[in-house]
Amino acid sequence: ITDEQGLILTSGLKSNLSHLRELNLSENQIKNTVNHLCDILKDSHCKLERL
Repeated sequence: ITDEQGLILTSGLKSNLSHLRELNLSENQIKNTVNHLCDILKDSHCKLERL
């Protein structure tokens, strides 16, 4: 995915409606999105358990 798509993904992960538990982003170049993903994982509303 692109960095722009990664930002859309992180926005969706912040949603209380997201039921995503596992996400595999191997083989993706998401340099600028990594920090956003790390912040999301720290959020208590994020249900993602495995990245």
